[in-house]
Amino acid sequence: MPIGVIAAIAVGVVLVMHAASARSERHLVTGYVQAWAAGDYSHMYSMLDPASRQSTSETRFAAAYRRDEMTATVLKLTAEHVGRRSGEFIPVQMLVFTKLFGDLRETLEVPLAGSGSGASVHYTSSLLFPGLEGHERLSRHMALPPRATLFAADGTPLAEGPDRTSPIPDVALQITGTLGPIPAADAATYMADGYPADAHVGLDGLERVFQTQLAGTPGGVLLAGKRVLARTVPKRGRDVTTTIEPNLERAAVAALGTSYAGIAAMDPRTGALLALAGIAFSAAQPPGSTMKIITSTAALAAGIVKLSTVFPYSTQAILDGYTLHNASGEDCGGTLLNSFAVSCNSVFAPLGAKVGGQRLLAMAEKFGFNQAPTIPGATESTIPPKSLGSDLEVGSSAIGQGEVLATPLEMTDVGATIAMGGRRPLPTLQADQPPRFVRVTSGHVAGEVQQMMVAVVDYGTGTAAAIPGVTVAGKTGTAELANTTTANGSSVANANQLTDAWFVGYAPVGHPRIVVGALFPNQGAGGATAAPAVRDVLVAGLQGH
Repeated sequence: MPIGVIAAIAVGVVLVMHAASARSERHLVTGYVQAWAAGDYSHMYSMLDPASRQSTSETRFAAAYRRDEMTATVLKLTAEHVGRRSGEFIPVQMLVFTKLFGDLRETLEVPLAGSGSGASVHYTSSLLFPGLEGHERLSRHMALPPRATLFAADGTPLAEGPDRTSPIPDVALQITGTLGPIPAADAATYMADGYPADAHVGLDGLERVFQTQLAGTPGGVLLAGKRVLARTVPKRGRDVTTTIEPNLERAAVAALGTSYAGIAAMDPRTGALLALAGIAFSAAQPPGSTMKIITSTAALAAGIVKLSTVFPYSTQAILDGYTLHNASGEDCGGTLLNSFAVSCNSVFAPLGAKVGGQRLLAMAEKFGFNQAPTIPGATESTIPPKSLGSDLEVGSSAIGQGEVLATPLEMTDVGATIAMGGRRPLPTLQADQPPRFVRVTSGHVAGEVQQMMVAVVDYGTGTAAAIPGVTVAGKTGTAELANTTTANGSSVANANQLTDAWFVGYAPVGHPRIVVGALFPNQGAGGATAAPAVRDVLVAGLQGH
């Protein structure tokens, strides 16, 4: 064979081998950036050369990538073009979509160790973000715009300016909340949103609820070492008009007095929260007999009882061999309506067991239990499914004991659901929002529960909530935090300190304009402590509407 032909064949073989080697290397780099786009840091780490894997752990490797992605507020990234090897690097044209800095087109230089099918990625700090060169690190300098203003429903500022002042400080102090350094638990979230590390954010109250709207959008520069990769300008947030009515907030605060307690007031027609005082949405306690609103709804909806169903009079009920006493050893029973009016545990605990854990849980969840609250920062009200196994557990939960926990806000929403004919208004603190409702039960069943709630105020345990000339519906609750009865059924000496006092009420029945829920922890019976407080707020609300 002529020497020229042999040489040509040799050159061809070399070219083919070089092309195969280049394909292997580009395939490696393509796989690396595709794994990055998918957030598969473990797969990326597996492509590193042994020296790189010895220099950093997989955990530190992944953390470094996440840090730079949060620094740049990355939403998504993709490889537009993988180039050919140049020296020890393969360049990749990357498109990075960010939350704050727009879309960035930068080159990522991927260093290789070895060649061909034996190549692997060599880890350097410049691999952490497109556009980095040499030993540059990604950083940012950010600032927030001036914070927007919070307004009450009547247009009065609740918090404005850098000092968050208000012309009605007595109201603002109760509901606005405070600003402070970013809590450690929220640091990653705020970093991903572009906040500077030293930013002050809403920690509680309305400042927390409307943090995003009030704070606006951070702005600043994204740096590769000392070089600017991108800039963005801070954008001022928008002013927020809340649903809080100053006069009603004052009434709620006055009704609490000096007590550690909580009151929520709602317009059931819209879900607008008119007042939130004390621990209205920040603390959950056993709801006591206010839970019987839910239990009754479940029992009536299932056709287990009617309002006219008659139950035997008794001072106690026995479930799974355990004796549940009525409050103060009361002997009660009769029709379902009467039993509800006088809050008869010896009727409702066995009735709850008959309803069953599955139906009670489903109804409670329709009313809003075990659901993320619509108000940011509000405590979730819960009824753990695991706590509804035996008849005793279900019966205890049916009367608001066991492991059931609720906030005044949640029980206010429960009352609002009955007031609105079985449609649950979703609570909101922002004015001018279209109302949203969830169907919980039929209008017929809600009407029957309403009849029982009217009886509570007419002649039952909630007469202290009565308003002359106005039909009020309500339900008392007295949740035991410890056993308040002796072996013979009589009350222990310090019973008032061992019970939470609850009341939920609304008015006027038929055309409801305001619903109020109150919780007074460790302060006695609902009818004696919470019902008068709710009445005061109902009166203030009716006068203002």
